[in-house]
Amino acid sequence: MPLDELKQQALTLRKHIIRMTTEAASGHPSSSLSAVEVVTALYFGGFLSYDAQKPDWPERDRFILSKGHAVPVLYAAMAEAGFFPTEDLMTLRKLGSPLEGHPNLKRLPGIEASTGSLGQGLSIGIGQALAARVDGTDFNVYVMIGDGEMGEGQVWEAFATGDKYKLSNLTAIIDQNGFQQTGATRDVLDMGDFAKKIDAFGWHTQTINGNCMQEVVAALETAAQITDRPTAIVSKTQKGFGILPLLEQEGDLNYHGKPLSKELAEKALALLG
Repeated sequence: MPLDELKQQALTLRKHIIRMTTEAASGHPSSSLSAVEVVTALYFGGFLSYDAQKPDWPERDRFILSKGHAVPVLYAAMAEAGFFPTEDLMTLRKLGSPLEGHPNLKRLPGIEASTGSLGQGLSIGIGQALAARVDGTDFNVYVMIGDGEMGEGQVWEAFATGDKYKLSNLTAIIDQNGFQQTGATRDVLDMGDFAKKIDAFGWHTQTINGNCMQEVVAALETAAQITDRPTAIVSKTQKGFGILPLLEQEGDLNYHGKPLSKELAEKALALLG
């Protein structure tokens, strides 16, 4: 998909995120909005190989959303990719719906890992990437990690393990949007320069503007060319990207764990165009 079409697809995902979380009166829209460009590029930019009609295809690439609370962005992408009808997005968090508040691989085909207990996604991804090597299967694994969960020790154990096995079929993407549930990430636990730390663990590292589609695509293209070690992309983003003026008016740039009111959602959709 050309760059202009990817940008338009990202806009569509943003609208889905706002509509579904407001309808559910629950969820994490701002955490989802920061990750839109990366998820759009993966699913529609030719980086993820998948078959929406055969979600268990053995040679498919895997995407693990370790920051599982941002699952609306994943559901939006999956619906647009044909895993299920887009109308189903409005059942988010409703009783009996497979579109739960966090990804559940037992409820929805196409989900690769049940996440939401933060810090575990990269370990799961390493297991899958290593399994591909052992089984002689050619697939790639992408893991999106929130900057808040980078304070979990398990994440750094996973970075060490990824280097040990030189898993070139593994790419970790850190969505560094600057906030977590209780405030600014640097104030909760300042982990310093992610790229320098991960580079010291032996990974190929890149730092990009994760809300710039051109930079996202270029970084994923580079990651695909690395054949001797895993890749980490530090994706610097803005929480709530696309509707930041509204969040500024609300006086809350974090806006974590709460949906937009119906009135604010209408303004957000109008702002997106």
